[in-house]
Amino acid sequence: MATLLIVHHTPSPHCQAMFEAVVSGATDPEIEGVRVVRRAALAATASDVLEADGYLLGTPANLGYMSGALKHFFDQVYYPCLDTTRGRPFGYYVHGGNDVTGAVRAVETVTTGLGWRRAAEPVAVTGEPGKGDLRACWELGATMAAGLME
Repeated sequence: MATLLIVHHTPSPHCQAMFEAVVSGATDPEIEGVRVVRRAALAATASDVLEADGYLLGTPANLGYMSGALKHFFDQVYYPCLDTTRGRPFGYYVHGGNDVTGAVRAVETVTTGLGWRRAAEPVAVTGEPGKGDLRACWELGATMAAGLME
């Protein structure tokens, strides 16, 4: 069975709504043969990454960058996972108050360094997520999980 690892930092109600929509899409009953594992960014380990077949990342944009929690995650897993996880698919979502440009750039930079392959368009939301934003998060989760179906 394939495993999708969702690594998230969810400090606000807006991030929580996006996270729940992503999980709902990833765990849609029509998607079979994929185990969805959820880990808070500060709790995720290199073992979690090595055991997964694909990744879905979620972060707020803090001070023009990804959250410190997601940065900590990357710092912990980068070298232990660098060679083994090259080419694995990933997707991500970002929430910010008014700008997510720096956070998007940071996630893209680290995942490029890891050699991960972006398998879905990112969802970037500023302000309160609307119905369309939450639908895009649902579709992101479903797309990532469906891409791992065997």
